[in-house]
Amino acid sequence: MRILEPKVTTWNDDQLSSIGKMLNPRSIAVVGASPRMAYGGRMLAASLKAANRVNIYPVNPRYEEVQDVKCYPSVSSLPETPDVVCVVVSSGQVLDVLKESHEKGTRSAIVISAGFSERGTSEGRDLQAQVGAFAKESGLRISGPNCLGLANVKDDIWVSASSRGAEGLGGPIGLVCQSGASAFGPFLNRAIDNHIGLSYIISTGNEADLDFSDFVRYLLDDADTKVIAGFVEGFKDAGKFIEVAKLAAERRKPIVLIKIGRSELGSKAAQSHTAALTGLDALYDSALAQYGVIRVADYDELLEVSNLLANSPPPATSGLAVVSHSGGISSLTADMCGQVGLDLPVLSDEARDGINEVLNGFGWASNPSDVTGFANSDSFPNIMQFMANDPVMGTLVVASAGGDAQATQVIAQRELAPEMPLAFLWTGSRNETAGLDMLKKARIPVFYTPNRLATGIRSLLNYHDWAGNRGRNGFPKTQTITPSQRAVVDNLSNKNGIALSEHESKGLIAEWGIPVTKESLVSDVDNAVAAANEIGYPVVMKADVTNLPHKTDAGLVKLGIRNSDEVRKAFDEITSSFTKSGAVGVTFNGITVQEMVEDAVEVIVGISYDSQLGATVLFGSGGVLVEVYNDIALRLCPVDSSDALEMISEVKGARLLEGFRGSAAADSNALVETLVRVSQLGDQLGGTLAELDINPLMVLPAGRGVKAADAVAVLRLSLIHI
Repeated sequence: MRILEPKVTTWNDDQLSSIGKMLNPRSIAVVGASPRMAYGGRMLAASLKAANRVNIYPVNPRYEEVQDVKCYPSVSSLPETPDVVCVVVSSGQVLDVLKESHEKGTRSAIVISAGFSERGTSEGRDLQAQVGAFAKESGLRISGPNCLGLANVKDDIWVSASSRGAEGLGGPIGLVCQSGASAFGPFLNRAIDNHIGLSYIISTGNEADLDFSDFVRYLLDDADTKVIAGFVEGFKDAGKFIEVAKLAAERRKPIVLIKIGRSELGSKAAQSHTAALTGLDALYDSALAQYGVIRVADYDELLEVSNLLANSPPPATSGLAVVSHSGGISSLTADMCGQVGLDLPVLSDEARDGINEVLNGFGWASNPSDVTGFANSDSFPNIMQFMANDPVMGTLVVASAGGDAQATQVIAQRELAPEMPLAFLWTGSRNETAGLDMLKKARIPVFYTPNRLATGIRSLLNYHDWAGNRGRNGFPKTQTITPSQRAVVDNLSNKNGIALSEHESKGLIAEWGIPVTKESLVSDVDNAVAAANEIGYPVVMKADVTNLPHKTDAGLVKLGIRNSDEVRKAFDEITSSFTKSGAVGVTFNGITVQEMVEDAVEVIVGISYDSQLGATVLFGSGGVLVEVYNDIALRLCPVDSSDALEMISEVKGARLLEGFRGSAAADSNALVETLVRVSQLGDQLGGTLAELDINPLMVLPAGRGVKAADAVAVLRLSLIHI
C-alpha cells in the first residue's frame, strides 16, 4: 500500500511578480472599453484617474477614441506590452483575448467577464477550466473571471469595474474578497465612513487561476500591509491557505477572516455562488484558530478588529484599564469584557491615589473608572496617565463621546505611550463629527458597542499570545514513518474501504506507540479459558469481526467475565449471536479475550479525513456525552503538546480528568502524548486512513498511562494525493 505524501505548496518568483504587476501596474489595457458606464466603461474611467502616473490603453475595434483617450483595435496593436490586461468581453471571447495578451508578452490579466462556473452549467465550468489551464500552461496569471478587479489604494490606482472609489484612504490593511460586490460595496463604504486605511482591495471572483491564498501570500511580502482582512465563501484549496497562514505567523502578520458556512443556508449559498467547497464549519473554526487566523462574523467586525490589530502594538500584559465619564457605561463595558475572559485588574495604590487626588471627591478611582465630568477637562490626561502607567495594565480603553478637546488628549496619550494599545469606545452618535472625526483620522481604533470592543481586544490578546507561543515553538512537523509502521499498513492493503477488526485496528495504532489492552485472539473455547487465566479476571470478550464497527448492538461484546465457566458461556453466546445476525460482508476472525480496564476516565480519540483540510484529530468525552452534547475538540494533524492541552481544555467532560468526588486525578500527561501520537499517525498516513475511532480510550490515574479499550480503523477505497 502506498503511503501518500502531502502536497507541498510553493509560490515562485514568476507568480508573485505577476501579482505584483496586477497590483502595481505602470501600464493598463482595458479590452472592451466603452463610452457607456457599464463594466468596460467604468473600468476605463477608474483606471484613468491614475493617467498622470500610469499609461492607460482602451482596446475596442469599434472606437477610435473612448473617454477622450485614443482607442486601439487589439492588444497586439498597443505601443507597449501592458503590465496588466483587463478583460471585459463576452465569455466566449475571453480565451482569445488572453492568448493575444500572452503573445504580446503580458504576464497578468484581470477577467471581469461573467458566464463561467457561477452559471452552474457544464459549458460554463468547461470554459473556466480552459481559462485556468491556459493560465498555468502560459504563465499569464489571471484574477477572476467574474470579479470586479482590484485597487492599489495606497497609490490610488483603481483597476476596477466598480463605480466606487476613494482618495486618501491608504493604510495598513490589505483586503482580499472572493466577492467583488462585497469588496467594493459594504467593505469599502465602511472603510470610508470610518477612515480605516487600506493598502489594497482585491476581488478574486471564480478563481480559475489565482485564488484567495495566492493574493494573501503576496501581501505577506508587502511592507505597507500590516494586517490582511479576508472574505471567503469557500476555499479552492484549503490546504494551501493553511500553508500561507503558517507563513503569516512567521511574519507576525495577522489574518482576520469572514468564512461563510456557519449555517446550512450559508453553506448552500456559498456553493451555488462560487462553486467552491464549504467544509464542516466546526472543523474550519478549529483549523483557523490553530493557525492563528482570527475568524469574525460580519463586515463591521472584520474592519474593526483589523484596524485594532494594524494600529496597536502587542500588549505588554493582559490587564485592561477602562476609563469613562459614566458609571453605567463603565459597568456595561466591564461586564462585556468579563464575558470574554478579559482581566480588569485592581488599580495599584499609586494609580488609585493619584486619580482620587484629581477627582477631589467627585467620583472614585477604580477599574473601570467613572471620572464623571473630568473626562472632559484639562485633568483628563493625568487620569489616563495614572491608569496607563500602572504596571498591571497592558491596554487602555476610553469610553466616552467628548469633542475635539478630548480627542486631542486621547491622541496625545497614544503618542506619549506608543508601546501601549489604546482603543476608544464611542458612546455618542455615529453621525457626530466633533471628536469622532479626529479619532478616526488619527487611526485611533474606534468601537461603537461594548461587546465589539471586548471581542476585539480579546482577539488582539489571543493573537499575540498565540504568535508568541508559535514563535518560540514553531509548528509541529510530520515525522518520518518507520519501516515497521509501513509494514503494518502494507499488510492491511487488501482491506481498503472496510472497517478493520478491533484486533487489526489495535495492531495498527500500537505501532504508533498507543497503548492497547492486553488481549488474545482465539478460535476455540479452551484457548479462550487459557487466555483469560493468563490475563487475569475480570476479562472482556468480543467477537473480532471485519466491517462491523458497532459490535455491542449485535450482542457481540460481553463485559465483567469473572471465571472460566463464564468464559465458556460467553464464548457460546457470542458465537451464536454472530450466526443469528446474518451480517452480510462481515468476516468473523475469532473472539478476543481482553483485560477489563477499570477505575479510569473514558474519552474518545479519533481521526477523520476532510477532502480539503486533510487529516483531523478529534478528542472528546467518552460514552454517550460525545454524541448527545457534541463535547469535542478538533485540530488538523499533526499537533504538538500545547495543541493537545488546548484540546483537552475545550472539552467540558475533560474536567473529570482532574479528579471528581474523591477519585484520583487521571494521567493527563499520557493523554497529551497519545493525542500527539495519534495526530502523527493521521498525518503520516495522509489519504490512506479514512477514519479511526479509539472509543473508549481509558485514562488511568496519574502515572499509570492510558489504554485503548476499543478501536476501529477504516482505510480508503482509493488512494489520492492530498
